[in-house]
Amino acid sequence: MFSGIVEECATLVAMVKEQENVHFTFRCSFTDELKIDQSVAHNGVCLTVVSIDGDTYVVTAMKETLDRSNLGGLQIGDEVNVERSMMMNGRLDGHIVQGHVDQTAQCVAVDDAEGSYYFTFSYDCSPEMARKGYFTVDKGSVTVNGVSLTVCNPTDHTFQVAIIPYTYEHTNFHNIRVGSVVNLEFDIIGKYLSRMMQLVKA
Repeated sequence: MFSGIVEECATLVAMVKEQENVHFTFRCSFTDELKIDQSVAHNGVCLTVVSIDGDTYVVTAMKETLDRSNLGGLQIGDEVNVERSMMMNGRLDGHIVQGHVDQTAQCVAVDDAEGSYYFTFSYDCSPEMARKGYFTVDKGSVTVNGVSLTVCNPTDHTFQVAIIPYTYEHTNFHNIRVGSVVNLEFDIIGKYLSRMMQLVKA
């Protein structure tokens, strides 16, 4: 479980394809604190540390993960947002994030808000997906590339988020442009409520 409070950006330094899997090697400042089998969110995707070598570590993504997230499009030198699993004796500063990406979205606008920024994202939304809780609500929570954010101005298939300078500088939001693909994880509470309503109606 995660909180959506990104610790830093890790840099992709190598990747090796093995059948349908891809082994990603990342470099970040807290590699020496990691352990084998530890869970780390990468752009919101929970992956398991499988090896550590100096200041780099390796995680493996399977085809389902690569198809559903933006990890399949990574290139050497790219930055990803990383967060270690949440410690249960701390404050939940973001919201409950599982590290299970639901789908991707595309950035369709970046607007200057006199020091901060408004990013607008568009995502595929069908009635079937909405019934699963794959939608956004005004002032609700959404995870974008692993960052816990508050939704504003949602439509049936778009939403905006406001990014303050600190978040812009300390996450890979500073690399997001119009056309960039990001990972989305919708609020788990909305998913459970949507499922419960289906069962009640059945």
